[in-house]
Amino acid sequence: MLINRLDNVEVNLSDGHKYAFCDIKKGENIIKYGNPIGYALCDICQGEHVHSHNMKTNLSGNITYTYAPDFVPIERIKTDKTFMGYVRENGDVGIRNEIWIINTVGCVNKVAKKLSELTGARHFEHPFGCSQLGDDQTTTQLILKGLVNHPNAAGVLVLGLGCENNNIEVFKKVLGEYNPSRVKFLNTRDFDDEIAEGVSLINTLKTYAETFQKQPVPISKLKVGLKCGGSDGYSGITANPLVGSFSDRMIAYGASCVLTEVPEMFGAEHLLMQRCPTKELFDKTVALINDFKDYYTKHNQVIYENPSPGNKEGGITTLEEKSLGCVQKGGSGEVADVLTYGDALTKNGLSLLNGPGNDIVAITNLTAAGVHMILFTTGRGTPVGGPVPTVKIATNHNLAERKKNWIDFDASPLLTGTSMEELTDALETYLVSVASGVETKNEMNDYREISIFKDGVVL
Repeated sequence: MLINRLDNVEVNLSDGHKYAFCDIKKGENIIKYGNPIGYALCDICQGEHVHSHNMKTNLSGNITYTYAPDFVPIERIKTDKTFMGYVRENGDVGIRNEIWIINTVGCVNKVAKKLSELTGARHFEHPFGCSQLGDDQTTTQLILKGLVNHPNAAGVLVLGLGCENNNIEVFKKVLGEYNPSRVKFLNTRDFDDEIAEGVSLINTLKTYAETFQKQPVPISKLKVGLKCGGSDGYSGITANPLVGSFSDRMIAYGASCVLTEVPEMFGAEHLLMQRCPTKELFDKTVALINDFKDYYTKHNQVIYENPSPGNKEGGITTLEEKSLGCVQKGGSGEVADVLTYGDALTKNGLSLLNGPGNDIVAITNLTAAGVHMILFTTGRGTPVGGPVPTVKIATNHNLAERKKNWIDFDASPLLTGTSMEELTDALETYLVSVASGVETKNEMNDYREISIFKDGVVL
């Protein structure tokens, strides 16, 4: 399969790997998706396998970028489409009506787990909140703040120990204003029986949650995170373009989508920069890319040490190739905003979010930004899920059939004649049902995890 008429490699649909479409000379660029994904280490004959043994990345170091916008704005579509959601007292909308336990510190993880087992409240273990300094502690606090404020949680118990750096009184200053009916606090050291007190507080939150009932909500209120993991040679052909098509449609409706995984923009960042409607957004996108490259070099790590072994086994060779497939999840529309750790999503359209490609860190960042659900494309498969519904979209039919306990939607019909519009319709129908309460596989399995980014000293 030739993806783009400019390509000099084609993808074998039986294994997802690349094969030379024509003779390629040593030093010549390998072209896929209409863009260079590396260069040939030797002469490559037509039909020959093109992979790590005979090609290498072109990427190295920081790049100087020039602002040259080149995009067509997505035309808005008036629609009366709705989903069944929960409208909160402050006007926010949730697609779930859960009780969440948010720890200020990892020392109370098992207390949270026991409270979850006794009450059904959701808890998310993490190791941080103490023995951190500077930016790391701030990042932890901002991520936890985003989780406390998430509208999928009708009520939240903030659980602390009492001696941690991020103790409840300190965290309250970061949290700012809150609804005391919705957010309760428990320092476990303050009570002889912290379990009994926690159960009592959660029961009070449950009573408050019962005051909310599902009602029709305009689809424009939906906020969707975009993520990939365990990518393969089909990712940039099926699941990622499908999610991109859905993203464009949601943006046309006036909704919001968020693309993260900054290292997996390297090599394709120019395509995102072309979609910045202002110089200010362009400069923020340049900083997003170069600051993450500086993070690598600060730790004496190779910037382009990617793709992963699983990616390579699935047919992806260089970071450019991975990135050109990855950014397709963001569709074709203009960039509306650039966010960093702990920023709340406030603008309709496509936002770019700072953070690594690490699956659990990325889904945590997306959740803290306020997305209602995460679309997670995968070619290799993964059971991981976030605090919000995490929709696994398979790039190939074998994975969809073999791991039905993980996979929610199969994008492979794009390889067998189903049109992009038809499959986008099907994905939209399914995702509206998820927004209205249908559980994803990660919810059915209770696979819900968080991990908070760190870049400094632990005391």
